[in-house]
Amino acid sequence: MILIALGGNLPGQDGASPLAICRAAAAALARLPGLVVEAISPWYETAPLPPSGQPPYVNGVARLKGVAEPAALLASLQAIEARFGRKRGVPNAARTLDLDIIDLNGILRDAPDPILPHPRAHERAFVLAPLADVAPEWRHPRLHRSAGALLADLPPQPIRRLAAGSRPLP
Repeated sequence: MILIALGGNLPGQDGASPLAICRAAAAALARLPGLVVEAISPWYETAPLPPSGQPPYVNGVARLKGVAEPAALLASLQAIEARFGRKRGVPNAARTLDLDIIDLNGILRDAPDPILPHPRAHERAFVLAPLADVAPEWRHPRLHRSAGALLADLPPQPIRRLAAGSRPLP
């Protein structure tokens, strides 16, 4: 199972909302060679972590199946980010799109990038809540705990599931 986190909090150059960008990015994942999108989570609105005064984020998780080499998948995701106007700069800066490999078929990898599983996924409600929606049976490859159990252990983090057809806050 391949799990990709999607998120963003800035409009696109064409004025597209973060939700529209995330939906379009999910569609772009379906065009990656050798991979099949099995599920896309509901979308969530979340506060930036760490708190920074940025606009809220839209977040979700895609579950894919297939075989991919870690560095090649990372390069493909970064190319999708670039198509949607992602500019890399300061860590945790506001962005149009962020795509992170959370898990790649259970591979454990400490270096080089991408580190697998994602080194901070288990600390983030904005990853764990949508992950639990699309892969409730998933277990963290290092911690051997489900997304639901990891989520239950987190301190409160502002997160709100968006209703189908709803609009996130401006």
